[in-house]
Amino acid sequence: MNPSLRRTLAVGGLSVVTAGLLAAPAQAVPATDPPAPVQDFLAGQLGRLTGETTVLVHGTDIGAARAAVAATGMRLVTEFERIGVAVATGTADQIEAARAEPGVTYLEGNTPIAFTQETSNTATRGAEAVRTLRGADGGALDGRGVSVAVIDSGVDPTHPYFRNQDGSSAVVANLKSLCLVESDTSPDCVVEVPSSVDTDTVSGGGHGTHVNGIVAGRPTTLSDGSTLSGAAPGASLVSISTGAVLLIVGADSALNWVLENHEAPCGADVSAGVCPPIKVTNNSYGPVGGGEFDPNSATVKLQRALAAEGVVTVWAAGNDGGDGSESLTNPAGQDPTGGILSVASYYDEDTGARDGVVSEYSSRGAAADPSTWPDLSAPGENITSACRPYLPICAIGLDFRDGPGALDVGTFNTISGTSMAAPHIAGIVAQLFQADPTATPAEIEAALKSTAHRYADGAPYTAVGGYPTSFDKGTGLVDVVAAAQALTGSTEAQQTRRPARAGGPKNRR
Repeated sequence: MNPSLRRTLAVGGLSVVTAGLLAAPAQAVPATDPPAPVQDFLAGQLGRLTGETTVLVHGTDIGAARAAVAATGMRLVTEFERIGVAVATGTADQIEAARAEPGVTYLEGNTPIAFTQETSNTATRGAEAVRTLRGADGGALDGRGVSVAVIDSGVDPTHPYFRNQDGSSAVVANLKSLCLVESDTSPDCVVEVPSSVDTDTVSGGGHGTHVNGIVAGRPTTLSDGSTLSGAAPGASLVSISTGAVLLIVGADSALNWVLENHEAPCGADVSAGVCPPIKVTNNSYGPVGGGEFDPNSATVKLQRALAAEGVVTVWAAGNDGGDGSESLTNPAGQDPTGGILSVASYYDEDTGARDGVVSEYSSRGAAADPSTWPDLSAPGENITSACRPYLPICAIGLDFRDGPGALDVGTFNTISGTSMAAPHIAGIVAQLFQADPTATPAEIEAALKSTAHRYADGAPYTAVGGYPTSFDKGTGLVDVVAAAQALTGSTEAQQTRRPARAGGPKNRR
Protein backbone atom coordinates (compact mmCIF):
# COMPACT_ATOMS: atom_id res chain seq x y z
CA MET A 1 0.00 0.00 0.00
CA ASN A 2 1.41 3.38 -0.90
CA PRO A 3 1.45 5.91 1.93
CA SER A 4 -1.38 8.39 1.92
CA LEU A 5 -0.63 11.91 0.81
CA ARG A 6 -1.19 14.58 3.40
CA ARG A 7 0.53 17.85 2.47
CA THR A 8 -0.53 21.03 4.21
CA LEU A 9 -1.02 23.95 1.83
CA ALA A 10 0.42 27.19 2.40
CA VAL A 11 -3.45 24.13 1.86
CA GLY A 12 -17.50 52.03 2.37
CA GLY A 13 -19.93 53.36 4.63
CA LEU A 14 -19.59 56.38 6.85
CA SER A 15 -21.31 56.29 10.24
CA VAL A 16 -23.51 59.36 10.69
CA VAL A 17 -24.87 60.61 14.01
CA THR A 18 -27.92 62.83 13.57
CA ALA A 19 -28.42 65.57 16.19
CA GLY A 20 -31.78 65.83 17.92
CA LEU A 21 -34.02 68.89 17.60
CA LEU A 22 -32.99 71.84 19.76
CA ALA A 23 -34.62 71.74 23.21
CA ALA A 24 -36.13 68.30 22.59
CA PRO A 25 -36.27 66.07 25.65
CA ALA A 26 -33.43 63.58 26.11
CA GLN A 27 -34.00 60.28 24.32
CA ALA A 28 -32.67 56.88 25.26
CA VAL A 29 -30.07 55.59 22.78
CA PRO A 30 -31.66 52.70 20.85
CA ALA A 31 -30.02 49.33 21.18
CA THR A 32 -27.74 48.41 18.32
CA ASP A 33 -27.72 45.07 16.56
CA PRO A 34 -25.34 42.51 18.05
CA PRO A 35 -22.01 42.25 16.25
CA ALA A 36 -21.75 39.68 13.47
CA PRO A 37 -20.51 36.22 14.51
CA VAL A 38 -16.90 35.18 13.88
CA GLN A 39 -15.74 31.78 12.66
CA ASP A 40 -13.89 29.80 15.38
CA PHE A 41 -10.68 29.62 13.34
CA LEU A 42 -10.63 33.39 12.83
CA ALA A 43 -11.44 34.07 16.50
CA GLY A 44 -8.41 32.02 17.55
CA GLN A 45 -6.27 33.79 14.99
CA LEU A 46 -7.31 37.27 16.16
CA GLY A 47 -6.33 36.49 19.74
CA ARG A 48 -2.66 36.27 18.76
CA LEU A 49 -2.53 38.46 15.64
CA THR A 50 0.15 41.15 15.62
CA GLY A 51 0.04 42.21 11.97
CA GLU A 52 -2.56 41.71 9.26
CA THR A 53 -4.48 38.68 8.09
CA THR A 54 -6.98 37.80 5.38
CA VAL A 55 -10.67 37.76 6.21
CA LEU A 56 -13.85 36.95 4.28
CA VAL A 57 -16.48 39.56 5.13
CA HIS A 58 -19.99 38.22 4.52
CA GLY A 59 -22.76 40.74 3.97
CA THR A 60 -26.46 40.81 3.24
CA ASP A 61 -25.23 41.69 -0.25
CA ILE A 62 -21.92 42.61 -1.86
CA GLY A 63 -22.57 46.32 -1.29
CA ALA A 64 -22.76 45.82 2.47
CA ALA A 65 -19.60 43.69 2.54
CA ARG A 66 -17.72 46.16 0.35
CA ALA A 67 -18.82 49.10 2.49
CA ALA A 68 -17.66 47.38 5.68
CA VAL A 69 -14.21 46.84 4.21
CA ALA A 70 -13.96 50.48 3.18
CA ALA A 71 -15.31 51.83 6.48
CA THR A 72 -12.78 49.92 8.55
CA GLY A 73 -9.80 50.75 6.35
CA MET A 74 -9.07 47.20 5.28
CA ARG A 75 -7.56 46.45 1.86
CA LEU A 76 -9.93 44.75 -0.57
CA VAL A 77 -8.43 41.65 -2.19
CA THR A 78 -11.31 40.24 -4.24
CA GLU A 79 -15.07 39.81 -4.20
CA PHE A 80 -17.49 36.90 -4.50
CA GLU A 81 -20.32 39.07 -5.73
CA ARG A 82 -22.96 36.39 -6.19
CA ILE A 83 -22.82 35.35 -2.52
CA GLY A 84 -22.15 38.78 -0.98
CA VAL A 85 -18.60 38.16 0.25
CA ALA A 86 -15.66 40.60 0.16
CA VAL A 87 -12.16 39.24 0.82
CA ALA A 88 -9.84 41.73 2.51
CA THR A 89 -6.71 42.05 4.62
CA GLY A 90 -6.70 43.91 7.91
CA THR A 91 -5.59 44.10 11.51
CA ALA A 92 -7.37 42.52 14.45
CA ASP A 93 -8.90 45.89 15.37
CA GLN A 94 -10.16 46.48 11.83
CA ILE A 95 -11.68 43.02 11.63
CA GLU A 96 -13.34 43.44 15.01
CA ALA A 97 -14.73 46.80 13.88
CA ALA A 98 -16.18 45.21 10.74
CA ARG A 99 -18.45 43.07 12.93
CA ALA A 100 -20.50 46.14 13.80
CA GLU A 101 -20.84 47.52 10.28
CA PRO A 102 -24.34 47.57 8.77
CA GLY A 103 -25.27 44.45 6.82
CA VAL A 104 -22.29 42.34 7.93
CA THR A 105 -23.51 38.83 8.75
CA TYR A 106 -20.37 36.73 9.32
CA LEU A 107 -16.57 36.94 9.36
CA GLU A 108 -14.50 33.99 8.19
CA GLY A 109 -10.76 33.35 8.27
CA ASN A 110 -8.47 32.18 5.50
CA THR A 111 -8.18 28.64 6.81
CA PRO A 112 -5.31 26.43 5.64
CA ILE A 113 -6.22 23.43 3.49
CA ALA A 114 -4.41 20.28 2.42
CA PHE A 115 -4.25 18.04 -0.64
CA THR A 116 -6.16 14.96 0.33
CA GLN A 117 -4.35 11.98 -1.82
CA GLU A 118 -5.36 2.73 -13.24
CA THR A 119 -6.93 1.66 -11.34
CA SER A 120 -9.78 0.45 -11.43
CA ASN A 121 -12.13 1.59 -13.98
CA THR A 122 -12.85 -2.14 -13.82
CA ALA A 123 -14.07 -2.11 -10.22
CA THR A 124 -16.33 0.89 -10.90
CA ARG A 125 -17.63 -0.62 -14.16
CA GLY A 126 -16.58 2.65 -15.74
CA ALA A 127 -14.67 1.02 -18.59
CA GLU A 128 -17.67 -1.23 -19.20
CA ALA A 129 -19.92 1.84 -19.41
CA VAL A 130 -17.66 3.40 -22.06
CA ARG A 131 -17.73 0.17 -24.08
CA THR A 132 -21.40 -0.69 -23.83
CA LEU A 133 -23.52 2.39 -23.07
CA ARG A 134 -24.43 5.43 -25.13
CA GLY A 135 -25.06 9.00 -24.10
CA ALA A 136 -27.96 11.22 -25.10
CA ASP A 137 -25.78 12.40 -27.99
CA GLY A 138 -25.47 8.85 -29.32
CA GLY A 139 -21.76 8.65 -28.51
CA ALA A 140 -19.95 6.26 -26.22
CA LEU A 141 -20.56 7.12 -22.58
CA ASP A 142 -17.14 8.72 -22.01
CA GLY A 143 -18.12 12.15 -20.63
CA ARG A 144 -17.96 14.01 -23.95
CA GLY A 145 -19.84 17.29 -24.07
CA VAL A 146 -19.09 18.01 -20.39
CA SER A 147 -16.27 20.03 -18.80
CA VAL A 148 -14.93 19.15 -15.36
CA ALA A 149 -13.36 21.98 -13.34
CA VAL A 150 -10.40 20.67 -11.34
CA ILE A 151 -9.41 23.03 -8.52
CA ASP A 152 -5.95 21.91 -7.53
CA SER A 153 -2.25 22.70 -7.76
CA GLY A 154 -2.48 23.11 -11.54
CA VAL A 155 -1.90 21.00 -14.64
CA ASP A 156 0.67 20.28 -17.30
CA PRO A 157 -1.59 20.54 -20.38
CA THR A 158 1.19 19.21 -22.63
CA HIS A 159 1.35 15.85 -20.82
CA PRO A 160 0.75 12.92 -23.19
CA TYR A 161 -2.18 11.71 -21.07
CA PHE A 162 -4.17 14.77 -22.17
CA ARG A 163 -3.38 14.54 -25.88
CA ASN A 164 -6.39 14.17 -28.17
CA GLN A 165 -6.09 12.27 -31.43
CA ASP A 166 -5.89 15.55 -33.36
CA GLY A 167 -2.97 16.71 -31.21
CA SER A 168 -4.99 19.19 -29.11
CA SER A 169 -5.19 19.01 -25.33
CA ALA A 170 -8.10 17.80 -23.20
CA VAL A 171 -7.43 20.93 -21.11
CA VAL A 172 -9.70 23.49 -22.78
CA ALA A 173 -9.14 26.26 -20.21
CA ASN A 174 -6.04 26.81 -18.10
CA LEU A 175 -6.40 29.29 -15.22
CA LYS A 176 -4.54 30.44 -12.16
CA SER A 177 -5.77 32.04 -8.93
CA LEU A 178 -3.65 35.05 -7.92
CA CYS A 179 -5.96 36.33 -5.21
CA LEU A 180 -3.32 36.66 -2.50
CA VAL A 181 -0.39 37.66 -4.69
CA GLU A 182 0.49 41.20 -3.61
CA SER A 183 1.51 42.24 -7.13
CA ASP A 184 -1.96 41.44 -8.47
CA THR A 185 -4.34 44.36 -8.08
CA SER A 186 -7.10 43.32 -10.48
CA PRO A 187 -10.57 42.68 -9.01
CA ASP A 188 -10.82 39.43 -10.98
CA CYS A 189 -7.89 37.49 -9.59
CA VAL A 190 -8.50 34.22 -11.44
CA VAL A 191 -6.70 34.75 -14.73
CA GLU A 192 -6.35 32.72 -17.91
CA VAL A 193 -2.87 31.60 -18.92
CA PRO A 194 -1.74 30.19 -22.28
CA SER A 195 -2.88 26.65 -22.97
CA SER A 196 0.72 25.45 -23.22
CA VAL A 197 1.79 26.74 -19.79
CA ASP A 198 2.43 24.22 -17.01
CA THR A 199 0.78 25.71 -13.91
CA ASP A 200 1.57 22.66 -11.76
CA THR A 201 4.99 23.70 -10.48
CA VAL A 202 4.23 24.98 -6.98
CA SER A 203 5.40 23.33 -3.76
CA GLY A 204 2.75 20.64 -4.15
CA GLY A 205 3.51 20.26 -7.84
CA GLY A 206 2.27 17.16 -9.60
CA HIS A 207 -0.86 16.66 -7.54
CA GLY A 208 -3.14 18.52 -9.93
CA THR A 209 -1.75 16.85 -13.04
CA HIS A 210 -2.27 13.44 -11.45
CA VAL A 211 -5.86 14.34 -10.44
CA ASN A 212 -6.72 15.75 -13.88
CA GLY A 213 -5.50 12.51 -15.44
CA ILE A 214 -7.78 10.43 -13.22
CA VAL A 215 -10.74 12.54 -14.32
CA ALA A 216 -10.22 12.55 -18.07
CA GLY A 217 -6.92 11.01 -19.16
CA ARG A 218 -7.15 9.89 -22.78
CA PRO A 219 -6.72 6.17 -23.58
CA THR A 220 -2.94 5.74 -23.60
CA THR A 221 -0.63 2.79 -24.19
CA LEU A 222 2.52 2.98 -22.08
CA SER A 223 5.93 1.83 -23.26
CA ASP A 224 5.50 -1.51 -21.46
CA GLY A 225 2.31 -2.22 -23.42
CA SER A 226 -0.11 -1.57 -20.56
CA THR A 227 -3.03 0.77 -21.15
CA LEU A 228 -4.51 3.54 -19.02
CA SER A 229 -7.60 5.72 -19.24
CA GLY A 230 -9.24 8.34 -17.08
CA ALA A 231 -12.72 7.82 -15.69
CA ALA A 232 -14.24 10.05 -18.41
CA PRO A 233 -11.81 9.87 -21.35
CA GLY A 234 -14.00 12.07 -23.52
CA ALA A 235 -14.64 14.89 -21.03
CA SER A 236 -12.97 18.29 -21.23
CA LEU A 237 -10.87 19.74 -18.43
CA VAL A 238 -10.87 23.23 -16.95
CA SER A 239 -7.89 23.50 -14.62
CA ILE A 240 -7.82 26.24 -11.98
CA SER A 241 -4.47 26.35 -10.23
CA THR A 242 -4.65 27.70 -6.70
CA GLY A 243 -1.12 29.05 -7.04
CA ALA A 244 1.79 29.25 -4.64
CA VAL A 245 -0.27 30.70 -1.76
CA LEU A 246 -2.62 27.82 -1.12
CA LEU A 247 -5.25 28.77 1.42
CA ILE A 248 -9.02 28.68 1.37
CA VAL A 249 -9.38 32.08 -0.32
CA GLY A 250 -7.54 30.79 -3.40
CA ALA A 251 -9.77 27.73 -3.58
CA ASP A 252 -12.96 29.73 -2.93
CA SER A 253 -11.93 32.18 -5.64
CA ALA A 254 -11.74 29.24 -8.02
CA LEU A 255 -15.22 28.06 -7.01
CA ASN A 256 -16.49 31.60 -7.44
CA TRP A 257 -14.98 31.72 -10.94
CA VAL A 258 -16.84 28.50 -11.80
CA LEU A 259 -20.08 29.98 -10.46
CA GLU A 260 -19.67 33.02 -12.72
CA ASN A 261 -18.39 31.19 -15.81
CA HIS A 262 -19.68 27.59 -15.82
CA GLU A 263 -21.98 28.08 -18.80
CA ALA A 264 -19.16 29.28 -21.09
CA PRO A 265 -15.79 28.59 -19.43
CA CYS A 266 -13.78 29.65 -22.49
CA GLY A 267 -15.85 32.78 -23.15
CA ALA A 268 -19.10 33.49 -24.92
CA ASP A 269 -17.41 33.51 -28.32
CA VAL A 270 -16.23 29.87 -28.00
CA SER A 271 -18.81 27.23 -28.88
CA ALA A 272 -19.92 24.55 -26.45
CA GLY A 273 -18.70 21.98 -28.96
CA VAL A 274 -15.15 23.23 -28.46
CA CYS A 275 -15.42 24.14 -24.78
CA PRO A 276 -18.42 22.48 -23.06
CA PRO A 277 -20.18 23.89 -19.99
CA ILE A 278 -18.80 22.91 -16.59
CA LYS A 279 -21.15 20.45 -14.87
CA VAL A 280 -18.94 19.24 -12.00
CA THR A 281 -16.01 20.48 -9.93
CA ASN A 282 -13.38 18.29 -8.26
CA ASN A 283 -11.94 19.39 -4.93
CA SER A 284 -9.17 17.15 -3.58
CA TYR A 285 -8.20 19.39 -0.67
CA GLY A 286 -9.41 20.28 2.80
CA PRO A 287 -8.29 20.88 6.39
CA VAL A 288 -6.17 18.18 7.99
CA GLY A 289 -8.15 16.37 10.68
CA GLY A 290 -11.59 17.25 9.37
CA GLY A 291 -13.64 19.79 11.29
CA GLU A 292 -17.16 20.95 11.96
CA PHE A 293 -19.46 21.74 9.03
CA ASP A 294 -19.92 25.51 8.74
CA PRO A 295 -23.03 26.49 6.76
CA ASN A 296 -21.99 30.14 6.94
CA SER A 297 -18.68 29.65 5.12
CA ALA A 298 -18.06 31.05 1.65
CA THR A 299 -17.25 27.54 0.45
CA VAL A 300 -20.71 26.27 1.39
CA LYS A 301 -22.48 29.32 -0.02
CA LEU A 302 -20.60 28.89 -3.30
CA GLN A 303 -21.26 25.17 -3.68
CA ARG A 304 -24.94 25.62 -2.86
CA ALA A 305 -25.20 28.34 -5.49
CA LEU A 306 -23.49 25.98 -7.95
CA ALA A 307 -25.94 23.18 -7.14
CA ALA A 308 -28.84 25.56 -7.75
CA GLU A 309 -27.39 26.24 -11.22
CA GLY A 310 -26.90 22.55 -12.08
CA VAL A 311 -23.26 21.98 -11.10
CA VAL A 312 -22.20 19.04 -8.89
CA THR A 313 -19.39 19.54 -6.34
CA VAL A 314 -17.16 16.56 -5.43
CA TRP A 315 -14.95 16.47 -2.31
CA ALA A 316 -12.23 14.09 -1.16
CA ALA A 317 -13.29 12.85 2.28
CA GLY A 318 -9.76 13.20 3.72
CA ASN A 319 -6.78 11.03 4.62
CA ASP A 320 -7.00 10.98 8.41
CA GLY A 321 -8.42 7.47 8.94
CA GLY A 322 -10.30 7.12 12.21
CA ASP A 323 -12.43 4.58 14.03
CA GLY A 324 -15.81 6.30 14.15
CA SER A 325 -15.33 7.83 17.59
CA GLU A 326 -15.15 11.29 16.02
CA SER A 327 -15.60 12.81 12.59
CA LEU A 328 -12.44 13.28 10.54
CA THR A 329 -14.15 13.87 7.19
CA ASN A 330 -13.75 17.02 5.10
CA PRO A 331 -16.36 19.45 6.49
CA ALA A 332 -17.40 20.94 3.13
CA GLY A 333 -18.37 17.47 1.91
CA GLN A 334 -20.81 17.11 4.81
CA ASP A 335 -23.17 19.62 3.19
CA PRO A 336 -26.65 18.00 3.00
CA THR A 337 -27.50 19.81 -0.25
CA GLY A 338 -28.25 17.46 -3.15
CA GLY A 339 -25.34 17.17 -5.56
CA ILE A 340 -22.52 17.81 -3.07
CA LEU A 341 -20.59 14.57 -2.67
CA SER A 342 -17.99 13.32 -0.18
CA VAL A 343 -15.86 10.43 -1.46
CA ALA A 344 -14.08 7.73 0.56
CA SER A 345 -11.19 5.66 -0.78
CA TYR A 346 -11.79 2.06 -1.87
CA TYR A 347 -8.92 -0.39 -2.46
CA ASP A 348 -9.47 -3.10 -5.04
CA GLU A 349 -6.24 -4.81 -3.88
CA ASP A 350 -4.83 -4.27 -7.38
CA THR A 351 -7.20 -6.81 -8.94
CA GLY A 352 -10.14 -4.77 -10.23
CA ALA A 353 -12.31 -6.63 -7.70
CA ARG A 354 -15.61 -5.15 -6.50
CA ASP A 355 -15.36 -6.63 -2.99
CA GLY A 356 -12.14 -5.01 -1.77
CA VAL A 357 -11.61 -2.91 1.35
CA VAL A 358 -11.89 0.61 2.69
CA SER A 359 -8.44 2.21 2.59
CA GLU A 360 -6.94 2.53 6.07
CA TYR A 361 -6.18 6.21 5.57
CA SER A 362 -9.66 7.14 4.29
CA SER A 363 -11.31 9.57 6.75
CA ARG A 364 -14.22 8.15 8.71
CA GLY A 365 -17.21 10.08 9.96
CA ALA A 366 -18.51 9.92 13.51
CA ALA A 367 -20.46 6.68 13.89
CA ALA A 368 -23.07 8.49 15.99
CA ASP A 369 -23.59 11.33 13.46
CA PRO A 370 -24.63 10.24 9.95
CA SER A 371 -24.35 13.83 8.69
CA THR A 372 -20.56 13.41 8.78
CA TRP A 373 -20.38 10.15 6.81
CA PRO A 374 -18.99 9.95 3.27
CA ASP A 375 -21.55 9.63 0.48
CA LEU A 376 -19.87 6.79 -1.39
CA SER A 377 -16.54 5.18 -2.26
CA ALA A 378 -14.32 5.15 -5.34
CA PRO A 379 -10.88 3.68 -6.06
CA GLY A 380 -8.19 5.77 -4.39
CA GLU A 381 -5.37 3.38 -3.60
CA ASN A 382 -2.48 2.62 -5.98
CA ILE A 383 -3.81 4.84 -8.75
CA THR A 384 -1.59 5.33 -11.80
CA SER A 385 -1.96 8.63 -13.62
CA ALA A 386 -0.07 11.52 -15.20
CA CYS A 387 3.04 12.79 -13.38
CA ARG A 388 6.47 14.27 -14.02
CA PRO A 389 9.42 12.67 -12.19
CA TYR A 390 10.88 16.01 -11.04
CA LEU A 391 7.73 17.16 -9.21
CA PRO A 392 7.43 16.69 -5.42
CA ILE A 393 4.11 14.82 -5.34
CA CYS A 394 5.12 12.47 -8.12
CA ALA A 395 8.33 11.65 -6.23
CA ILE A 396 6.35 10.00 -3.40
CA GLY A 397 5.20 7.31 -5.82
CA LEU A 398 7.57 4.40 -6.40
CA ASP A 399 6.17 3.19 -9.69
CA PHE A 400 7.54 5.47 -12.40
CA ARG A 401 6.21 4.40 -15.79
CA ASP A 402 7.26 5.59 -19.23
CA GLY A 403 4.67 7.09 -21.56
CA PRO A 404 4.15 6.35 -25.24
CA GLY A 405 6.86 8.63 -26.66
CA ALA A 406 10.62 8.25 -26.59
CA LEU A 407 10.93 11.32 -24.35
CA ASP A 408 8.07 10.36 -22.00
CA VAL A 409 10.38 8.96 -19.33
CA GLY A 410 8.78 8.51 -15.91
CA THR A 411 5.72 10.51 -16.92
CA PHE A 412 3.26 8.27 -15.05
CA ASN A 413 3.30 7.22 -11.42
CA THR A 414 1.17 5.51 -8.80
CA ILE A 415 -0.14 7.46 -5.79
CA SER A 416 -2.77 6.79 -3.12
CA GLY A 417 -5.26 9.00 -1.28
CA THR A 418 -8.83 10.19 -1.27
CA SER A 419 -7.46 12.87 -3.61
CA MET A 420 -7.39 10.04 -6.14
CA ALA A 421 -10.87 8.72 -5.24
CA ALA A 422 -12.71 12.03 -5.72
CA PRO A 423 -11.68 12.56 -9.38
CA HIS A 424 -13.05 9.12 -10.24
CA ILE A 425 -16.44 10.39 -9.10
CA ALA A 426 -16.00 13.73 -10.89
CA GLY A 427 -15.36 11.89 -14.15
CA ILE A 428 -18.28 9.54 -13.55
CA VAL A 429 -20.57 12.53 -12.93
CA ALA A 430 -19.51 13.81 -16.37
CA GLN A 431 -20.54 10.45 -17.84
CA LEU A 432 -23.94 10.70 -16.12
CA PHE A 433 -24.56 14.22 -17.40
CA GLN A 434 -23.75 12.95 -20.89
CA ALA A 435 -26.30 10.20 -20.35
CA ASP A 436 -28.94 12.70 -19.18
CA PRO A 437 -28.05 16.36 -19.81
CA THR A 438 -31.26 17.52 -18.09
CA ALA A 439 -30.53 15.77 -14.80
CA THR A 440 -30.28 17.86 -11.64
CA PRO A 441 -27.37 17.54 -9.18
CA ALA A 442 -29.74 15.91 -6.68
CA GLU A 443 -30.80 13.34 -9.31
CA ILE A 444 -27.15 12.58 -10.08
CA GLU A 445 -26.48 11.96 -6.40
CA ALA A 446 -29.57 9.77 -6.00
CA ALA A 447 -28.54 7.63 -8.98
CA LEU A 448 -25.03 7.13 -7.59
CA LYS A 449 -26.09 6.30 -4.05
CA SER A 450 -29.07 4.09 -4.86
CA THR A 451 -27.01 1.84 -7.14
CA ALA A 452 -23.67 1.69 -5.29
CA HIS A 453 -22.21 -1.79 -4.79
CA ARG A 454 -22.49 -2.63 -1.08
CA TYR A 455 -19.09 -4.16 -0.51
CA ALA A 456 -18.80 -5.85 2.85
CA ASP A 457 -15.54 -4.58 4.37
CA GLY A 458 -15.66 -2.20 7.31
CA ALA A 459 -18.60 -0.88 9.27
CA PRO A 460 -22.04 -2.43 8.72
CA TYR A 461 -24.56 -0.58 6.59
CA THR A 462 -27.39 1.24 8.33
CA ALA A 463 -30.53 2.56 6.68
CA VAL A 464 -30.35 6.35 6.85
CA GLY A 465 -32.27 8.78 4.65
CA GLY A 466 -33.46 6.07 2.28
CA TYR A 467 -30.07 4.41 1.62
CA PRO A 468 -28.00 1.69 3.29
CA THR A 469 -24.85 3.55 4.36
CA SER A 470 -21.92 3.43 6.78
CA PHE A 471 -19.60 5.82 8.58
CA ASP A 472 -16.46 4.65 6.74
CA LYS A 473 -17.49 3.98 3.13
CA GLY A 474 -20.86 5.66 2.67
CA THR A 475 -23.33 3.82 0.45
CA GLY A 476 -20.61 1.65 -1.10
CA LEU A 477 -18.53 1.44 -4.27
CA VAL A 478 -19.74 3.49 -7.24
CA ASP A 479 -21.26 1.45 -10.10
CA VAL A 480 -21.25 3.49 -13.32
CA VAL A 481 -23.38 1.16 -15.42
CA ALA A 482 -26.09 0.81 -12.78
CA ALA A 483 -26.10 4.55 -12.04
CA ALA A 484 -26.49 5.47 -15.71
CA GLN A 485 -29.32 3.01 -16.13
CA ALA A 486 -31.08 4.26 -12.98
CA LEU A 487 -30.73 7.88 -14.10
CA THR A 488 -32.14 7.33 -17.57
CA GLY A 489 -34.57 4.48 -16.97
CA SER A 490 -32.99 2.56 -19.85
CA THR A 491 -30.71 -0.45 -19.93
CA GLU A 492 -29.01 1.06 -22.97
CA ALA A 493 -28.48 4.46 -21.32
CA GLN A 494 -30.50 5.94 -24.17
CA GLN A 495 -32.53 8.94 -23.16
CA THR A 496 -36.14 8.10 -22.46
CA ARG A 497 -36.37 10.78 -19.82
CA ARG A 498 -38.44 10.06 -16.78
CA PRO A 499 -40.73 12.79 -15.45
CA ALA A 500 -38.61 15.49 -13.84
CA ARG A 501 -38.34 15.32 -10.08
CA ALA A 502 -37.85 18.18 -7.71
CA GLY A 503 -34.16 18.68 -6.93
CA GLY A 504 -34.32 19.58 -3.26
CA PRO A 505 -32.01 18.63 -0.42
CA LYS A 506 -30.62 15.15 -0.52
CA ASN A 507 -31.69 12.43 1.87
CA ARG A 508 -28.81 12.61 4.24
CA ARG A 509 -27.27 9.27 5.20
